[in-house]
This record gives sequence, C-alpha cells and structure tokens, in this order.
Amino acid sequence: MAKGYWVSVYPTISDPERLSAYDKLAGPAVQAAGGRNLALLPSRGGRIVAHEAGLTQRVVLIEFDSFEQAVAAYESEAYQKALVALPDGFERDFRIIEGID
Repeated sequence: MAKGYWVSVYPTISDPERLSAYDKLAGPAVQAAGGRNLALLPSRGGRIVAHEAGLTQRVVLIEFDSFEQAVAAYESEAYQKALVALPDGFERDFRIIEGID
C-alpha cells in the first residue's frame, strides 16, 4: 500500500507567534492520527537549497502509512480544531498526495 503525505509550503507568514498556536494543536492531532514529521524547514534547523525561483519558505512534510490515513487525519476532529487556530495574514499551500508504491 502506498504511503500518504501532507506537503505544506508557507509563502507568507506575517505573525509567527499566532502560527505557533496552530502548531501546538496540529502536532498532537497529526501524531494521534499516525503522522510522522519528515521535514519542517527552515525553522527546525534543517537546510534548504533553493533553485529556479529561489524561494526558501517554511516547508512541512508529514508521512502517513497510507493515503487514506492522511486524508482521515486531515478530516479528524482534532485537526479541524487546529485549523480554526490558523491565523489571518499568512498563506499556505497544502496538499495531500499519494506516494509511489
């Protein structure tokens, strides 16, 4: 069975402190749903080498055992509560993708 992934890129974050309120709710919700953080860059000390457009925004990559598990995690009550905490004034490109089996 192919794994599922959440991929998030944050082109604009105008209030990092308010985003941390979301992080505090989203982290436990993702872990409870079986998600594993593979990358949270650059804020957790990881490195980014940007090519083409040269953008180095915050990137989050989370792995689940299946695509269905990734979708269910997003739809979970706990994660939906975290989404309410997302602040205004930032932009996020969020996708759930199926890995190659």
